[in-house]
Amino acid sequence: MSKGNMSFSQKVLSSQDVSELIESGWKKADLHVHTCCSHDVPAWGPVHPKVLYERALSKGMNYVTFTDHDTINAFDLLGSNKDSLVTGVELSITDIQNVGHSIHINVFELDREQFNTIASISSKRQNIFELIDFLKDDDLLYMYNHPFWFAAGEVPNLSVIPEIAKNFPLIEYNLQELKQKNQFAMALAHRLDKGMAITTDSHTGSIGAAYTIAEGDDFRSYFKNICEGNAFLVTDFSLWKHLSRELSVWVELAFNTDKHVGSDFFTDVEKVNRAMRILGSEVFSDHPLFNKLTMKSIQKLSLSGLPVLVYTLSMQPMIHDIKNVFLTY
Repeated sequence: MSKGNMSFSQKVLSSQDVSELIESGWKKADLHVHTCCSHDVPAWGPVHPKVLYERALSKGMNYVTFTDHDTINAFDLLGSNKDSLVTGVELSITDIQNVGHSIHINVFELDREQFNTIASISSKRQNIFELIDFLKDDDLLYMYNHPFWFAAGEVPNLSVIPEIAKNFPLIEYNLQELKQKNQFAMALAHRLDKGMAITTDSHTGSIGAAYTIAEGDDFRSYFKNICEGNAFLVTDFSLWKHLSRELSVWVELAFNTDKHVGSDFFTDVEKVNRAMRILGSEVFSDHPLFNKLTMKSIQKLSLSGLPVLVYTLSMQPMIHDIKNVFLTY
C-alpha cells in the first residue's frame, strides 16, 4: 500500500471499509482538534481537554492529540502523562517575504521548551524556513495544514504553495474545507510524493468524526507510515454534512458559553466577533427564553445547509484561481 499504488481519492474510506484493518491492529487518530484553549473556541464544558480526551478514547482513538492555536495550555489542564496522549500545537506563521500569507502547521511530540522556541520563530522572526529547519533539527513531527485556507482579508500567494509544500512530509485533508480544496490538496500531495492525513479540525468537540489509520506501535512509527503513504483516510461524514453540523454545534457553544471565561474569544472573521459580542450583551443574558429561541432558529438555518452553500459559492473565484495555478505547475 504505497503512494504509487493507489490514489488518495481511493484511500478515503468509511469506517466499515477499514474494520478488518482496525481489528488487525491498525491505529486511529484525529490529528487536528481544538479545545477551549484555542482563542476561537467558546469556553464550554464539552470542549474542555479532559472531556475531549475521554471522548476520543471512547471512539477508539489509539492516539489522542490536541492542536490549539499557538498554545499547549490544554496539556497543562489535562496533564501530559496520560496514556495515548500526544502533545501538539497548531502553529500560525505569517512570513510575508517568503510566502506572502499565513500558514498553519501542526507540530507533534514537542515539549514546553521546544514550543517556546517555535512560537518565537513564528511570531517574532516570522521565517518559515528557519522554523522548518528547527523542526527538522529537533526531529519533531509536523504537517502542512489546509494549504488552500487563507485568513480573512489576506491576498494569497497561490504560486508559492507547491514550493512550500515540498518542505513538509505530510499534507492535510481537512474536513472543514471545501471538497474542491481538498482535491487540490490531494493532487499536491500526489505530485510531490507526500503523505496525507484526514482530520476534523473540530472546534466543537467532534473529535474522531474523521481519522487516519496506519500501522504503528508508537505514535512516531504511526506518523512515519502515514508520511510514506501506508495509511487510509476514514470518515462517515460528507464535507457538507460535517460543516453544517459543526456550525450548528458551534452556535450552541456560542450561546451557552460562560461570557466571563470566554472573554478572550475571537476569530479571524470580524463579523463573527461582532456577533459574539452581541450574544454576550444583556439583551441575551437577561432573557433566557429569547436566547433559546434565537439559538434554535440559527441552528435550524445552520443544519439546512444554506450557510455552507453560500460559503461554497463565495469560494468559487478562489477555486478557479487555484485551478489555474495547478494547470501551470
